[in-house]
Amino acid sequence: MAELVGNCLIGQSGGPTAVVNASVAGAITEALNHECIEEIYGCLNGVLGILNEDFIDLADESQQTIRALRYTPGAALGTCRYKVKKQQDYERILEVFKAHNIRYFFYAGGNDSQDTAARVGELAAEQGYDLRVIGIPKTIDNDLPIIDHCPGYGSVIKYICTTVQEMACDHDAMGQHDLVSILEVMGRSAGWIAAGSSLAKRRDHPHDPPHIILLPEVHFTAEKFLEDVQRVLKREKYCMVVVGEGLIDVDGNYITTSSVSTDAFGHVQLGGVGDYLRGLVEANLGIKARSAKLGISQRVAAHCASKTDMDEAYLAGQAAVLAAVGGETGKMVTLVRGEAEQYSCETGLADLHEVANGVKKLPAEWVNEDGVSMNFQYHRYALPLIQGEVDIPYTHGLPMFAHLDKGRVEKVMGSYET
Repeated sequence: MAELVGNCLIGQSGGPTAVVNASVAGAITEALNHECIEEIYGCLNGVLGILNEDFIDLADESQQTIRALRYTPGAALGTCRYKVKKQQDYERILEVFKAHNIRYFFYAGGNDSQDTAARVGELAAEQGYDLRVIGIPKTIDNDLPIIDHCPGYGSVIKYICTTVQEMACDHDAMGQHDLVSILEVMGRSAGWIAAGSSLAKRRDHPHDPPHIILLPEVHFTAEKFLEDVQRVLKREKYCMVVVGEGLIDVDGNYITTSSVSTDAFGHVQLGGVGDYLRGLVEANLGIKARSAKLGISQRVAAHCASKTDMDEAYLAGQAAVLAAVGGETGKMVTLVRGEAEQYSCETGLADLHEVANGVKKLPAEWVNEDGVSMNFQYHRYALPLIQGEVDIPYTHGLPMFAHLDKGRVEKVMGSYET
């Protein structure tokens, strides 16, 4: 295959993670090794940055800053939840690419983002424009199909497990068989994050929290929940519950929503299930209950990130560039677990259409018969993903995160109305 010479563009989309910037660092570092990639651009705020021609020159950033991206949370390039719906948007994207000689496009995101990347690649092919599009996986929800696990997942569950253990120290001092604590975590359509809290249990302490895990995959009934709480309180000083925000009832309806509105992708805005459960306990059992919602703190907790997760996110960024330079397009980088007993991971590729808009559910056989705890199969899967600590430099007692200079690339096209 003939070498494709031109510029590359890197973008981020959707909810940030503690390690998505490591993928950007990996892509930049690898792109610098290939002469066929002439300029390395970043688009600000995902696809909106492309539509508005808001590009920055990543090659102008210092190597120290690029290295610091590995342990910096959030999305350094900015992100968005803009849904590309009209053909005019896709046409504009491609015109911007042509104007800046973008021949390589790397997009870090989840389900919806990979769909956008796939469509851009298809339009380029239809118009005979040589463009290689590679998706970089990113989501704390861990629900992308095909891939064994997603960058971002190991760090979020490591943080949640740490939080559970810290809360347990407090509750053990306060509880007298009369305290119920509810921790609400993210997870719209799958229970991967809530399930991860089960790793907080030490093997030689079976009564460690969480005592009840409520998953979107297991239909919720108030009666069973209250019975489970009472069962725990008979033997423990307190009952800790971890619940995924996407908990549903027997009819498949969300237990709670924060509003009747939806986001740009048509997703109902969730939130408040922890408060709902607290109300159930207080109204029906007459004991004190507390609820806590981690919110965005769980996806940006770089101080508790998994080194394994960070290293694999960086690897995914490198692999995206290597795949594109090697002639691949219309693919997303995957993480492939080794078959040996000792954990290992390498990268692979999946067709973007096999990934886009799909949801990988937590396997039913990984949930115990009680419906509120995880078995050894899940623990064997998840435990390797939280290993290792990230070495973050500190100054004046606080972490030193990266800040891009964001040297702007000159615009060559007119403004665009989104």
